[in-house]
Amino acid sequence: MRERRHVITHVVLMAGALLMVSPFLWQFLTSLKTLGESTRIPLTFLPASPQWSNYSAFFDVVPVASMAVNSVLALVLRVAGQLLVASLAAYVFARLRFRFRGPLLAGFLVVLMVPPQLFVIPQYEVIRTMGWLNSVQALALPGMFSAFGVFVLYQFMRTLPTELDEAARMDGANPFQIYLRIILPLCRPALAALTILTSLFSWNDLLWPLIVNTVPDRMTLPVGLATLQGAQGTDYPVLMAGSLLTILPMVLVFVLLQKQFIRGIAMSGLKA
Repeated sequence: MRERRHVITHVVLMAGALLMVSPFLWQFLTSLKTLGESTRIPLTFLPASPQWSNYSAFFDVVPVASMAVNSVLALVLRVAGQLLVASLAAYVFARLRFRFRGPLLAGFLVVLMVPPQLFVIPQYEVIRTMGWLNSVQALALPGMFSAFGVFVLYQFMRTLPTELDEAARMDGANPFQIYLRIILPLCRPALAALTILTSLFSWNDLLWPLIVNTVPDRMTLPVGLATLQGAQGTDYPVLMAGSLLTILPMVLVFVLLQKQFIRGIAMSGLKA
């Protein structure tokens, strides 16, 4: 009976895995088709002759090098800034006791319920006033401040024993030393989870880069992919080839930080 349950469980998991992988498989196969094959009705599953030239065509029509550099720089700045700001804010709310702490935390987390599109105009005005339009810092600055990042780290820090802080205070450590030398090293799983999520949000962001950076050399890869979709027609094989190449860095990041990501999400998202 137990073996039968194991078989059924594995069959269901394999079916779910196949269902999750199928869009990427279709994307890969479409990237090897001709334009005619990709738009043919009824649909064709396999290309008659693989068109590997679609990948080189993507590099011909999109300035991939400059856009990739912009995307990477914006990602690094956004992740570094958010980890610093969110960890400091989460430490204050989770480990320190001060007046109006509860209402301040509640008001801060209310931001999670506000659609991010509502902040676009004020953020644009700030960036324009600072003279940062068409720059890398314009891409990264708004994403450095995240109520979601604070919430994830706050939930994780709450699970750490308060005896650690008390012992450190007895040894003469101040709050910043406790944060830097004790709490932060213990938060590596949550920091890894936040790193992956922030990287994913930054890498896939389309609306904000499309608004603040209008010069082609300052655009990011998602914006470059969007330019492939024209009003008169879209070369779907080239678009799929570019999309496939664009998601590979995020797959690599997840593979490298997979264990820490799962542990961080489990400890920060499932505990009350």
